[in-house]
Amino acid sequence: MPDNPLAPAWLRVPEDANVLADGLWSRNTRRGDSGEIEVAGVPVSRLAGEFGTPLFVLDEEDLRERAARTVDAFRREFARIGSDARVYYAGKAFLCTEVARWVTAAGLGIDVASGGELAVALAAGVDPARLGMHGNNKAPWEIERAVRVGLGTIVIDSLQEIGAVAAAAARAGRRQAVRLRVNSGVHASTHEYLATAREDQKFGVTLSDVEDAVGRIRAHDGLEFLGLHSHIGSQIFDTDGFVEAAARLLAVHARLLDGGPVPELNLGGGFGIAYTSVDDPTPIDEIARRMADIVRAECDRLGIDVPVVAVEPGRSVVGPSTLTLYTVGTIKDVEVTLPTVPVPEEGASRPRAANGVVDGTLSVAPAEDGDPDAEFTVIRKYVSVDGGMSDNARPALYGADYTVRLANRASDGEPALVRIAGKHCESGDIVVHADYLPGDVRTGDLAALPATGAYCWSLSSNYNYLARPAVVAVRDGEARAIVRGETEEDLLARDLGIDRRTTGATGEQDGE
Repeated sequence: MPDNPLAPAWLRVPEDANVLADGLWSRNTRRGDSGEIEVAGVPVSRLAGEFGTPLFVLDEEDLRERAARTVDAFRREFARIGSDARVYYAGKAFLCTEVARWVTAAGLGIDVASGGELAVALAAGVDPARLGMHGNNKAPWEIERAVRVGLGTIVIDSLQEIGAVAAAAARAGRRQAVRLRVNSGVHASTHEYLATAREDQKFGVTLSDVEDAVGRIRAHDGLEFLGLHSHIGSQIFDTDGFVEAAARLLAVHARLLDGGPVPELNLGGGFGIAYTSVDDPTPIDEIARRMADIVRAECDRLGIDVPVVAVEPGRSVVGPSTLTLYTVGTIKDVEVTLPTVPVPEEGASRPRAANGVVDGTLSVAPAEDGDPDAEFTVIRKYVSVDGGMSDNARPALYGADYTVRLANRASDGEPALVRIAGKHCESGDIVVHADYLPGDVRTGDLAALPATGAYCWSLSSNYNYLARPAVVAVRDGEARAIVRGETEEDLLARDLGIDRRTTGATGEQDGE
């Protein structure tokens, strides 16, 4: 079967549209003998029946194992070069009290980026000394709370913030450990909006301002300077960016040693994961090994001791652990008209269609009778689901690609190119831009998207007044909700204009 010309260049027609590709799904997700997808022994139909859809389904054992493996990898590799590593879980990827407990039990600290994330970590019983706080615009009350509860570190993001943290430390009568966020100027190979270390952006201070900023920090008795902090981006597949960032930061780090101790260097996170079959992220053990070698070599070149190195993975810990389960609704076969282009000769580069959609994936039909204006039509199958950009904003924000599979059954149907659309009143509400499902997909089927653990629930919203989904943890054949799904009552509870004498949206009056 030929590729559909509407498919992107990287996407190929699968031999079997039921196969769950290696590397995309959590370790305990498989298609059972009945053809239904199971997570840790629990069929997805049971989960949908008990908790509804959309639903985030988290493989608890998978997340715990990834967290433990990450800590082990970095500690082992930095011990090899005579140092140590500290691993913080980036809470912004996804945070709830259970996840906070799991990652800290595995040996990680937690990086929080707001007062709300801090509140969740504290509610989970996490020792404040194992927490770090980021943020380019921390509110005064956030700084006060962080200092008051004894936060392990605060990442100072601006010259202005130095005085604010110092004042809060003085009021609390304690010495606050801080790092300084540095905009290293390194361009990570990632989406423009995910690259967070470029010169013209909101995070950190420039390299040229570092020594002045550290001098100001050291002038306050209530502040303890731990070291520099950098974050070069997200969804990074190689270590080239970390090589350059480490070189630039360690050069400044070495100069700062003349004024006092600099025990740490934080290189951030952003380690990528696979969302599609063509994504090829570097394994975490390899990342740890390369980063240790990078730091060791640069410190040797500079003639300085290797500092303790901190990293902050989030996506790579939680992302692959979770799938999102949807119920299929409306299905439409949409005819798309494309201009014909000549079939290229053997070995020639593929043409791009005039509309910019096709990227050489198919030798499309030549113009009949030599007519250069001839057109032909192909079918794109729109499969709408009961969620969308309110539970996964990444495709709309970043053009992110995902994979989809039929979840409640296997099918012998011929693969059909589909676009998974959400139910919101936005033409850009697309969950999966392009993938292949069995052509007999029908209303009422369950569809599953892997690798939705990071930046999906955490970016969720109530757009169009959709209730945010539940998050369910599954382990050893048992499932339990760890974040309750919202109800319409939850949505209406904040509307202060509602007459509380009415019940729900029916308008019926409560009885006496």
